[in-house]
Amino acid sequence: MTSRGFKVTARTSSEARAVARTQTLIKGVNGIGTVRKTTLPGGLRIVTETLPSVRSATFGIWAHVGSRDETPSLNGATHYLEHLLFKGTQRRSALDISSAIDAVGGEMNAFTAKEYTCYYARVLDTDLPLAIDVVCDMLTGSLILEEDVNIERGAILEEIAMTEDDPGDCVHDLFAHTMFGDNALGRPVLGTVDTVNALTSDRIRRFYKKHYDPTHLVVACAGNIDHNKVVRQVRAAFEKAGALTGTDAMPLAPRDGRRALRTAGRVELLGRTTEQAHVVLGMPGLARTDDRRWALGVLNTALGGGMSSRLFQEVREKRGLAYSVYSYTSGFADCGLFGVYAGCRPSQVHDVLKICRDELDHVAEHGLSDDEIDRAIGQLRGSTVLGLEDTGALMNRIGKSELCWGDQMSVDDMLARIAAVTPDDVRAVARDILGQRPSLSVIGPLRDKQASRLHDAVA
Repeated sequence: MTSRGFKVTARTSSEARAVARTQTLIKGVNGIGTVRKTTLPGGLRIVTETLPSVRSATFGIWAHVGSRDETPSLNGATHYLEHLLFKGTQRRSALDISSAIDAVGGEMNAFTAKEYTCYYARVLDTDLPLAIDVVCDMLTGSLILEEDVNIERGAILEEIAMTEDDPGDCVHDLFAHTMFGDNALGRPVLGTVDTVNALTSDRIRRFYKKHYDPTHLVVACAGNIDHNKVVRQVRAAFEKAGALTGTDAMPLAPRDGRRALRTAGRVELLGRTTEQAHVVLGMPGLARTDDRRWALGVLNTALGGGMSSRLFQEVREKRGLAYSVYSYTSGFADCGLFGVYAGCRPSQVHDVLKICRDELDHVAEHGLSDDEIDRAIGQLRGSTVLGLEDTGALMNRIGKSELCWGDQMSVDDMLARIAAVTPDDVRAVARDILGQRPSLSVIGPLRDKQASRLHDAVA
């Protein structure tokens, strides 16, 4: 049979089972932290991490599609589709989906990014079969009815309005546009009012069929679980939906390629009647596969990653010019961003920008001290481990790793890579990244004279 757009070949379940391939990717001690992977017929990958000491499990499905896969007229379709998969299947209504997880005290949600989408549920370990059945049903059996598309359009427009009412969030979308321009990475994940209003159920349904076949999906599960049981339950759910294709289908490879960002000295100002001016000063960063990303992580932590960081100390502690100031990195398959954010009074925006620019230029030329680097390495190692202390974080790590890198790295290996960063590594990446001419995005009530001076920050 063919079900909801998934092509099915005439193979029996026993034939399909014969070609399932299982690997142990990370060998844990006594099974704890062991990461296993099984590839089912049709290219569906299932990765799990076992943690017997907890009583919960998080189950997620990652789709190899994000807003950068959209054409201009489809901007917002990935996020729209994320909403619609919760609206009902042939087996469950929207209320059935939500009440099934609520009834066992679980939590269920999803998120859309520029290069992937994830749907997940966190439940007690004994309720994992229910979570698997519900989430798999959503991913393989969504109806995408015109009535639901029209109803959900209003909710998405309200979400766009909510984001636009938060300039501290909106300025990051503006910075992406400043750096990438009018291509897919520069457009907002949510879409715009015009593009969302123009999307129809037929267009979204075609987008769903194209991007949600098993070769584009990674199933990830972490917690007090048994890998083989998870594989059997996922396989049964996908077979029930008729969503496993032929044995010769190969999983979609991670994204690759190189995109050169040549934007420099660009300034975008969005005038808003706000109490603060929100600014992002930044430049091209590193792709997520670049080996220098470990050194960049240390540099980012030392510059703006905590209360002892340079930017926090100079802007907030010593001068009291901002409440929130930090730096961040974003890595994509083929490029990246490095940015510094600050929110301050409009009258102080030029002082804040000058301090930030002076610090970036100083570190680019002279580097960081050994003490700063040692402190940043310790902070980064600690935050890496503490950030993986629940099953949701573990599910995110193994699912994203399989989808984006095609392999897994143990926590010990990650900590070793961070610890191996040398002062020379940090100084080299500081020269490469911070030595570039920056661009600037600003949201706030700046007057003409103030706005005309913004170019001084990127000169």
